[in-house]
Amino acid sequence: MATLKPSRRIRYLFVLNPTATLRLGLWVALAIVLMTVDHRYRYLDGVRDVLTTAVYPLHHLVGWPTTVRDWLTENLAGRRALLEENTRLREKQVFLNAQLQKLITLEAENRRLRSLLESVVDAPERVLIAELLAVDFDPYRHHILINRGRQHGVYVGQPVLDQHGVIGQVIRADPFTASVILITDPHHALPIQINRTGVRTLALGTGHFQRLELPHIPNHEDVQAGDLLITSGLGGRFPHGYPVGTVTEAQFDPASPFARIIARPVAQLDRIREVMLLEGDPTARVEPETSASAPPASPEAPASAPP
Repeated sequence: MATLKPSRRIRYLFVLNPTATLRLGLWVALAIVLMTVDHRYRYLDGVRDVLTTAVYPLHHLVGWPTTVRDWLTENLAGRRALLEENTRLREKQVFLNAQLQKLITLEAENRRLRSLLESVVDAPERVLIAELLAVDFDPYRHHILINRGRQHGVYVGQPVLDQHGVIGQVIRADPFTASVILITDPHHALPIQINRTGVRTLALGTGHFQRLELPHIPNHEDVQAGDLLITSGLGGRFPHGYPVGTVTEAQFDPASPFARIIARPVAQLDRIREVMLLEGDPTARVEPETSASAPPASPEAPASAPP
């Protein structure tokens, strides 16, 4: 009966190679040194800018199939479907024009009342429109990538909204793209105010797109389901009065000094495609933290501090 002998190639796979092990250790040490130097002294920001600029065309290349599909769908649609859509849009335009006239009348009345009270009416904020390029699918990291960067005037700490309310803020601005942290990210905290009562607190992200937590609200405060949450203006990043969410649950436990308040964002964070960036005063821009002890995300207010 013949015996099986291992081939020379199989024996070679299990032979230890001290040179390869030493080479691997040197590469690992070099990688650790580069990461430490970049984290503490940010020497590689220029290299990172070059890489993000080189990768920028790939984001558009990835979106080309969707763009081509949409173009074909729009240009191959039937004449009847286009006419029906045109009719619906005209009807909607008439309705929106009527609503706009009502808002213009209310704004004029509000200006007259403010002038009587000798208060100054702030000019409306300018906005920059951006589109989404990528979404972070990590359930505990709610970040999005937009197609506007430093070349377009985007800066770290810039407020980001959609047509419904607050979305988040810019945490990193590259030459042509920017990263935005959403208000539902577990590392984000936003100073807010209950519109009905004026109570101020923080809106903490929970890692869920439809859930915010409001800590540090005493049990004796008047908080009800359906209360509107707006930005308080504290912290110096978000202007006062922008919608943030609505209270969905308010539990008052006598054994606890604080109530358990849950809210839902008014913005559709899991469905957004276009966002608006508020163009504030450039002299008031917040620079990113460079200290090694600074948190990776730069929330508007620390989550552990009461308002």
